[in-house]
Amino acid sequence: MQLTGAEIIVECLKEQGVDTVFGYPGGTILNVYDALYKHSDEITHILTSHEQGASHAADGYARSTGKVGVCLATSGPGATNLVTGIATAYMDSVPLVAITANVTLPLLGKDTFQEVDIAGVTMPITKHGYIVKDVNNLASTIRKAFKIASSGRPGPVLVDVTKDVTANKCEYTKVVPAMEKTEKNYTKEDIAKAVELIKKAKKPFIYLGGGAIISGAEKEVAEFAKKIDSPVCDTLMGKGAFNGRDDLYTGMIGMHGTKTSNFGVSQCDLLIALGARFSDRVTGNARKFASNAEILQIDIDAAEINKNIKTTASVVGDMKEVLSDLLAELEQQNHTEWTSYIRKMKQLYPLKYSKDKLTCPYIIEEIDRVTKGEAIISTDVGQHQMWAAQYYRYTKPRTFLSSGGLGTMGYGLGACIGAKVANPDKICINIAGDGCFRMNMNELATASRYNIPIIQVVINNHVLGMVRQWQTLFYDHRYSNTVLEDKVDFVKVAEALGCEAVRITKKEEVGPAIEKAIALQKPILLDCIIEEDDKVFPMVSPGAPISEAFDEEDLQKQN
Repeated sequence: MQLTGAEIIVECLKEQGVDTVFGYPGGTILNVYDALYKHSDEITHILTSHEQGASHAADGYARSTGKVGVCLATSGPGATNLVTGIATAYMDSVPLVAITANVTLPLLGKDTFQEVDIAGVTMPITKHGYIVKDVNNLASTIRKAFKIASSGRPGPVLVDVTKDVTANKCEYTKVVPAMEKTEKNYTKEDIAKAVELIKKAKKPFIYLGGGAIISGAEKEVAEFAKKIDSPVCDTLMGKGAFNGRDDLYTGMIGMHGTKTSNFGVSQCDLLIALGARFSDRVTGNARKFASNAEILQIDIDAAEINKNIKTTASVVGDMKEVLSDLLAELEQQNHTEWTSYIRKMKQLYPLKYSKDKLTCPYIIEEIDRVTKGEAIISTDVGQHQMWAAQYYRYTKPRTFLSSGGLGTMGYGLGACIGAKVANPDKICINIAGDGCFRMNMNELATASRYNIPIIQVVINNHVLGMVRQWQTLFYDHRYSNTVLEDKVDFVKVAEALGCEAVRITKKEEVGPAIEKAIALQKPILLDCIIEEDDKVFPMVSPGAPISEAFDEEDLQKQN
C-alpha cells in the first residue's frame, strides 16, 4: 500500500511492538505527529516538558523493561536537546532509537532555520546514525535501527529524516521482525580455560556489571555463585543482577564500595568479571587493582577485553549462554575458609551512618522497608546516588536506574516517568539531590499532566553534596560555587506544577510520608531536609588503590 513517510514511521514502530514514545513536536516533525494522532489508540505519546526529559524517559522505559525505548524530536534545538540523553544511554548500553526530523532535502547544508547535522553531532555517542533522504529507504532504515539498538551490546541509534521524506509516498509492506539466533563467537577452548582457572582458585571473587542485567542472566549468575562458592560484588550498573540480601553478597565495589568488596577483591586469587568494563570508578589505581589475582573476563563486547585491565583469560559472548556452558562443565566447588573470612569482614566493616539525626541513608532504608525492596528506584548523580546504591537492597534486575557512565545530573525524574509508564503496577521512586533536581524539575509538569504517580524524593542539603565532599577532603574547605542557600521552595514548586508535596525534617516523619505517597496514587514530592556536611563513606581517594578505602573513623584516627 502507498503510505507517506510519516505513516511508514508509525507502521514500523508498530512492527517493532512499540506501545509508547516520548517526545516534543516542532515544525519539521509535524507530519509524524499528525500520523501519530491517527494511531493514538495503538501508540501512546508522552509529551515531556523538554526533549532531554523525553530521552531520559525513553531510557528509563528501556532499562526497566529491556525493550527499545523511543524518543522523538524536531530539528535544530529539539534534536540537540536529546544529545545528553543519547550520550547517557550510550555510556550505559541502553537500547534507544531517537527519531528526529530535519529540514527538507533542498535546504540541507544551507544554514536553514533550525537546521543541525544531528547525525554528525551524535556520531561519537551512538552505535549508528542515519539520515534518510529517500522515502524508499525509510522502512528498512528504521528496522535496521531497532536491530542495531537491541543486538549485541545494546545502545542508542539515531534516525534523522528530512521533512520532505515524511511527506513523500512509497509502497509499504509490513515486515514482522524475525527472531535471529546469533552464533556463538567463543570456543570450547575458551570455556575450558575458564573452567581451569575456576577449579584452580582458592579465593575466587565475582565482580558483576550491567552486562549481567542486559543479558537476563540473573538466574545463571545465582547458580554460578553458589556452584563456585564465591562472594559477589557489583557495580552501580550491576545492581539487582544478584540478590542484595544473599549471604554471598558483599555490596558495591569501587570509589564508594564497601570495604568488604574492596578489600576482598584486593585479596582474591581469581577475579571473575561478568559484564563489567573495569571503570576507573571501580578500579581506582588500575596498576594495583586486584594485583594478587588472575583475571577472567566474560563480556559480549570484544573491545572491552584488556581495555582497562589485562586479563588472564576471557570469553567473548552473551553472558547467559557463557554461564550456562560453564555451569555444565563445573562440579560443585567449596571455599568455606574464604567465604567464612569474607563473612567476618562483612561483620567487621558494615556500612555505618549517624542514627541520631535525619540522614539520606536512613531515608533510603525506610524506602526499602516500606516498599519491601520491590520498588523501581531511579536516581540522579551524586551523594544520594551512592547512598541509594549502598542502602537499598536490590533483589531483582531492572529495578535500579541510574546514569553510571556519563554521570548525568537531571537524569532520574525523566527515567522514573518512563519506568512508571512501562511498569504501572510497580512503585517508582526517583531519588535526587537538590542540585540535580533543579536541572530537570520541570518534568514534574509531565507527571502531573498525565497523572503518572511517581514519587520524587529530594535529598535537600542546600549544597552540591558530592562536590562539597571533595572540596572538604581535597580542596581545604574552599566551597567555590557549591552552596545553594537561596529562596527556592521545592514544595511550592511541586504544587505549582500540579503535584502533591510534603516537607520532611524529622526521622519519624519519613515512614508515614512514604506510605502516604504510595497510597496517594498521584505524583508527589518529598522534600527531605538533611545536614549539609553528611558524607558518603567508605571512599577511595582519586588515584589510590581500592585497598586503601577509608571511612569517617579512619579520618578521625589520622587527625
